[in-house]
Amino acid sequence: MSATEPRPFSPAAERNAEPILAQLRRLMPAHGWMLEIASGTGQHAACFAAALPGWTWQPTDFDAEALPGIATWCAGLPNVCPPRQLDVLAEAWAGVPETVDAVYCANMIHIAPWACTAGLMRGAGRHLAPDGVLITYGPYVEDEVVTAPSNLAFDEDLRRRNPAWGIRHLADVATVAREHGLALRERITMPANNLLLVWQRAQC
Repeated sequence: MSATEPRPFSPAAERNAEPILAQLRRLMPAHGWMLEIASGTGQHAACFAAALPGWTWQPTDFDAEALPGIATWCAGLPNVCPPRQLDVLAEAWAGVPETVDAVYCANMIHIAPWACTAGLMRGAGRHLAPDGVLITYGPYVEDEVVTAPSNLAFDEDLRRRNPAWGIRHLADVATVAREHGLALRERITMPANNLLLVWQRAQC
């Protein structure tokens, strides 16, 4: 991305940033070290890091071509580290501290192969501090909860674009999380039929 190109922009990220930020303010302590997975355009990293100055924010993305756009959004924010390429399926997450206070991942689980969910849970289980949290955001299918027509249509569209994608069953995600020592602590209903989920180390 050159200096003359406009920074990338996601209307959805623009819409959901403030509702998510309101929950982060409630959930997070004043200070910490945040690893963001699948930062995309970088809009969330820029918004949340600016609003939570006590947090050091590390944006990452699988797509190396996304990194310049993230850097453009986060330019001038002293608490944002340079964006890094990160593959959740990697056995080791290069450049990530041994322990982090939180991991944030929005809109990746349904726009990635199912194996990436296990990779996310495995990496979070490996790096989270004992009282750290993994926060995921996006649409889910839930038992005994009617799936919104808009989510059904979105799921069909995702699977047409890539058969390995699709809105996941929350019960299946929770099963994978348990396999890596994480349990669902809080389920928060969000606008546009999305959920914000807070995962923490399971109690022995």
